[in-house]
Amino acid sequence: MEVLVTGRHCEVSDRFRSHVAEKLSRLEKHDHRIMRVDVEVERERNPRQHDRAVRVELTAFSRGPVIRAEAAAADKMGALDLAVDKMAAQMRRAANRRVRSRQARGAAGQPGLAGLVGPAAGDEEERLDLEHQVGPLTVTGEGPLVVREKTHRAGPMTLDQALYEMELVGHDFYLFVDKESERPSVVYRRRGYDYGVISLDLGGDV
Repeated sequence: MEVLVTGRHCEVSDRFRSHVAEKLSRLEKHDHRIMRVDVEVERERNPRQHDRAVRVELTAFSRGPVIRAEAAAADKMGALDLAVDKMAAQMRRAANRRVRSRQARGAAGQPGLAGLVGPAAGDEEERLDLEHQVGPLTVTGEGPLVVREKTHRAGPMTLDQALYEMELVGHDFYLFVDKESERPSVVYRRRGYDYGVISLDLGGDV
C-alpha cells in the first residue's frame, strides 16, 4: 500500500511519515483492496483553535469506492489517531452493510433497501437561526457563509450503491445521480437505522 503525506502550513518530518505508514498499514485488515492512501496534514492558523490546531484528512483509494475520513486535535499524532479510527469504523460498517445487503437479497430476491422513502409526514422543520456559528466564525443573517468547497467526480449509481458510499465516507448524507431516474438525489440517515431519499425533478414546474 502506497502512502503519500503532504503538509499545508506545516512541515512533515520523515519520522512522522514513517509513523503514518505504520499506522495506516493496520487498515488493510479491514479492506485488503486498498492501493493508496493520501494523507493531508493542515495546521490551523487561528491561535484560538489550539485544541483543534491540526487537522488530518485521509483519502483511501482501492478497487472499490474512495474512502475519506478527517479529524482535528491539538497535535499531529492525536489528529492522525482519530482519523484512522474513523476510517477503520467506516470500513467495518461498510463491510457489515455488504453482508446484510447480500443476506436481504438472498431472502427476498431483491435489494434489502429498495423500499426507502423520504421524510415521514409530520417531521418538524429545522429552525433557521439568524445568528449561528460556522467553525470559528459567527454568521449573522440568513447565510450560510461558505467556508469550504469541494468537487468530486462521480457517475450515476443505484440507491444501494449510494448508501454503500455514504457508509464509507462516514457522513449522514450522500449526494448522487440516480441511475434509474437520472435525477440528482440525496440519501440521508434518519433516526435509528432508517434512511430517507430526496430527489430533484429538473423538468417540473416551479
